[in-house]
Amino acid sequence: MNDDTCADDTRALTVRCPSCQKPVVWNTESAHRPFCCQRCQQLDWGEWATETYSIPVTANEDLDAN
Repeated sequence: MNDDTCADDTRALTVRCPSCQKPVVWNTESAHRPFCCQRCQQLDWGEWATETYSIPVTANEDLDAN
């Protein structure tokens, strides 16, 4: 492997904003990544805060037995 392969690789990773699907360049200059802007970031936070979004929990039989 050539040492300057990684150093010269300047291709920017682009992802889709989870809220509006706009392309977002993934770098340190994208302050709200993976979101495209503060508005999309706050809309997502609001969904978590109101429990519209949640992480599913499965019942644990060991805990139910106690």
